[in-house]
Amino acid sequence: MDKKYRPRLIILGWISLGVLGIFLLLIGLSSFVYELFTNYRMGIKIIFSIIGITLIVFSIKKSFFEIINGVKKNGLNGNINRSDISNMIYRERVLSKGPKVVVIGGGTGLSVLLRGLKESTSNITAIVTVADDGGGSGILREDLGMLPPGDIRSCILALANTEPTMEKLLQYRFDEGLLKGQNFGNLFIAAMNEIYGSFEMAIKETSNVLAVTGKVLPMTLEDVTLYAVLENGHTIKGESEIPLKNKELSSRIKRIYMEPMVSYPLTEAVEAIEDADLIVLGPGSLYTSVIPNLLVNNIVDTIYRAEGPKVYITNVMTQPGETDSYTVLDHVEGIVTHSREDFLDYVIVNIEEIPKETLTKYASDGSEPVILGEDDEEILNSKGIQVIKGNLIDIKKDYIRHDSIELSKMLIDIAKNKVSKIQI
Repeated sequence: MDKKYRPRLIILGWISLGVLGIFLLLIGLSSFVYELFTNYRMGIKIIFSIIGITLIVFSIKKSFFEIINGVKKNGLNGNINRSDISNMIYRERVLSKGPKVVVIGGGTGLSVLLRGLKESTSNITAIVTVADDGGGSGILREDLGMLPPGDIRSCILALANTEPTMEKLLQYRFDEGLLKGQNFGNLFIAAMNEIYGSFEMAIKETSNVLAVTGKVLPMTLEDVTLYAVLENGHTIKGESEIPLKNKELSSRIKRIYMEPMVSYPLTEAVEAIEDADLIVLGPGSLYTSVIPNLLVNNIVDTIYRAEGPKVYITNVMTQPGETDSYTVLDHVEGIVTHSREDFLDYVIVNIEEIPKETLTKYASDGSEPVILGEDDEEILNSKGIQVIKGNLIDIKKDYIRHDSIELSKMLIDIAKNKVSKIQI
């Protein structure tokens, strides 16, 4: 017998025993016994009733035990309690019926959004850029010839249902020795890549180990390099070099492109986009996390043809060397330049004021709030793009992030058609 079917057959056996118990209990309580055994009616009734109740209780206990045992073997952690079971039932019954959301991007912004989104739906597909070439990911990419795992690792952990200790372990960064600067989670994915001989399989198996809600997919399996063409004519090579070099040159980015020029998306990613109730771009670095995904062959047309509404989430703050002095309209034009004019349906914008002491810290790095310019909303509306505004700030340890829960509520409302589209 195949081992994977054995638990199901055991549970089925205990349920069958419970059905028999119910049958005997009904016999014990019916007048059938009285008709058949007039002389011993009370004794037979009591015996059948006791046997029936015993079998029912025994069946329920054994079935419940097998289900819990199966959960322990396959998943989340060995210390299952009533709260865990309630959460699992909630996720299965409620979240599994949530809208199908595809989120495209990379970096910290995407992982922050995913942590909130998984509280509203389990039908999530995160499609992540693989253009990263800096830090620990860049070293692994160069040494092992693998795709960069950093952004993908962050998204997997954001969607994982695992113990805090395991998350701390996978987030741990070595600060001494030959591994200084390396993240343990990146090394884990690198090991899985070696074991399975495929980056795609490495991501899937890592997701299985960590009981990930939804899916995390690389946009492409090609070894791509990002280039930025500046308005002053310079070209910068490498994702990690773009903001650094451009900060020195003080020029706006005109466009970006990738080499090789031909790269293909994963079939699974294309299918997820086509089937989505909502397609989200960002939040994340405009030119190095979000737009690189749009440079993969045919992905713009795939997104455009998909029936789900397309939403772009602007960053809360500008990024030095990348989006200096950009307004909301500037961000949208960056997306449109690398896609098509009628690509987006909605833009989500933060309008909550940021505390001055926090802004001072960011200002020292050359970063400032992304605001709606005086005519931005009118211009966007004329293009058929609806601006959705909200208080979306979450500040922790002086770091500004999106309020993932509030942002997720907005997205789910759009997916469920609770936000009407403007007419032009």
